[in-house]
Amino acid sequence: MFVSEIIYGNWLTHGEGVERDTAVACVHAALDAGVTTFDTADVYAQGAAEEVLGRALKGVRRESLEIATKVCLPTGPGRNDRGLSRKHIIESCHASLRRLGTDYVDLYQAHRFDDQTPLAETLIAFDDLVRAGKVHYLGVSEWRAEQIAEALRLAGELGLRSRIVSNQPQYNMLWRVIEPEVLPLCRREGIGQIVFQPLAQGVLTGKYLPGQPAPADSRAAATGRAPHFVSRVLGETLLRRIQDLKPIADDAGLSMARLAVAWTLNQPGVTSAIIGATRPEQVRDNAGAAGVTLDAEILKRIDDVLGDLIDLDPGKTGQMMNVKPEWQASRASAD
Repeated sequence: MFVSEIIYGNWLTHGEGVERDTAVACVHAALDAGVTTFDTADVYAQGAAEEVLGRALKGVRRESLEIATKVCLPTGPGRNDRGLSRKHIIESCHASLRRLGTDYVDLYQAHRFDDQTPLAETLIAFDDLVRAGKVHYLGVSEWRAEQIAEALRLAGELGLRSRIVSNQPQYNMLWRVIEPEVLPLCRREGIGQIVFQPLAQGVLTGKYLPGQPAPADSRAAATGRAPHFVSRVLGETLLRRIQDLKPIADDAGLSMARLAVAWTLNQPGVTSAIIGATRPEQVRDNAGAAGVTLDAEILKRIDDVLGDLIDLDPGKTGQMMNVKPEWQASRASAD
């Protein structure tokens, strides 16, 4: 299956951080920019994100889209409202299809690894959904290399028709924890990377300035859960260093946002970058990174600027991105 280089995602936006009309406008801006792939999850805004996306895509020819969603994280108070058991996978898939207003999803992803459920049970349940035509392809998100490898081995041993074809990790100029182990395994096995947070919660756009309050229209100043996630990457030293990326973006003829998204797309093994947005103009800017080639000199200059801020620790795979403690500093605007 082909997917667009830019994927539109709606974590922390649809159903909680963005008004419905604006969310629909962002989806339409993505379609106008050539985006055909849309990513969501059952846990985003406890199902509301899927509902908003489904309504925004209503009337668009279904076969022209690739819709991806996820299952695993808690969607209710019950003991079976989470995880990768057969019960939760099947029930969650049916609920996602209802909310999205579609008969099938193109990509169904295990949102995290579930060490409380036998992996064979998880893989067989996913395979049954593929056989039933409710899911076309399977993926995982934030799994470690050894977990992906074991799933591939077990799928072959069980004779399953379907196998993992994609991984959705956090990945950007700063957070490169998949490079030592996950990326090499996936490249050997033909598993594509559809990466999220290419802008590191917007920090790599350069809009957060050292020593200054967060912009009023930014995620760090928003209501809801977004400020919590942004605050993890707002170290003062980091913000100063990011400003040093601006001349590189200028020399490449790109905005800071396009430079950051293009960086991910220029990394070996990466298929697509997932962008989020609170305004249609952000969608248009980010989508402009598709097809951009960064030469070796630009890539080296980025590495030279970020230097010891780059995190390559594979043990952090699956953790939420956080700048190294020595670079962290409190910011009242993000509390």
